[in-house]
Amino acid sequence: MRLTPFQKQAIHRIVAEQLGSDARVLLFGSRLDDNARGGDVDLLVELNYPLTNPAETAASVSVAVMRALNGRKIDVVLSAPNLPEQPIHRIAREQGALL
Repeated sequence: MRLTPFQKQAIHRIVAEQLGSDARVLLFGSRLDDNARGGDVDLLVELNYPLTNPAETAASVSVAVMRALNGRKIDVVLSAPNLPEQPIHRIAREQGALL
């Protein structure tokens, strides 16, 4: 996993502040490959409550994490009871690592 302890802590802090401490965060995509270089940070954030504005929520989390990680590109995928499941959710759960 190509995230430093500081980066992991920053992600957890931001997600908890914005979405609650019960939110589960998984890292998936190229950052799991220790031999790769570069790449964005792909996060799946799982919530146990419905979201009223998922696009705004994902953007807000993404921008906050991007600022904390010095401009690193962040992609946030949300999972909540009221959101439809997409293939990316399955891929992230199968291949992702819990932060």
